[in-house]
Amino acid sequence: MNKSFSSLALATLTVALLAPLPSLAQNVAIVNGKAVPKARFDALLAQVTKQGQPKTPALEAQVRDEVVLREMFVQEAEKRGLTASADYKTQMEFARQTILIRELFMQFQETNPVTDADIKAEYDKFKAQSAGVEYRARHILVESEDEAKALIAQIKGGANFEELAKKSSKDTGSGANGGDLDFANAAAYVPEFSQAMTKLKKGEMTDTPVKSQFGFHIIRLDDTREAKVQSLDEIKPQIQQRIAQLKMAKFRDDIRAKTKTDYKFAE
Repeated sequence: MNKSFSSLALATLTVALLAPLPSLAQNVAIVNGKAVPKARFDALLAQVTKQGQPKTPALEAQVRDEVVLREMFVQEAEKRGLTASADYKTQMEFARQTILIRELFMQFQETNPVTDADIKAEYDKFKAQSAGVEYRARHILVESEDEAKALIAQIKGGANFEELAKKSSKDTGSGANGGDLDFANAAAYVPEFSQAMTKLKKGEMTDTPVKSQFGFHIIRLDDTREAKVQSLDEIKPQIQQRIAQLKMAKFRDDIRAKTKTDYKFAE
């Protein structure tokens, strides 16, 4: 009888000890009586590994430590009444907005992926624009027509085009290289520039200043060649990124357009 009672008591004790284990498995720790759920650990670990860190036992231990420390610090902050401060409430609102906006944009990207058809269509446009002749030109850009005419006269009188470009061109990027614009398709330039450039033969310079929205140009054509168009595989990542950016920009613009507000944006 005693033996049976002892066996029953032992069995009951075993069940009692085992019963809490499923719930304990859902928590990383108990801090001042408050559970730190394993789901919090899982979420933080997922964020860290998503950023590129490999999932290792050492990393898991660090993340586990972090979630427990955070709970300790949060409890201390709450005990000191910091959640009632105006600064805390303001920062929480900013954080709420940031998270919601991020989720909005992520949801849009997931539901509006860049397709292979999108990429192919964009590449075909790029290929059509890039095909044909590429021009290697130099230019000197100045503010006034009189200044441009004076420089043309100097060049015709024997002055060095490259040196004048370095000294006088307000396009400092090309000016530092003697006005060199490297090889480019005519469509890469504003119409006034490309029209004047494509009329030149190799080695020729414009006789009169060419006016554009940027000022007055003196253009010299150094060389031409057949355009080399990159393959789709070579530029697919760039095209995909550009399309994604354009889609996101349109999504943002559409929200702005349909929203009623009395606010006037600066741009």
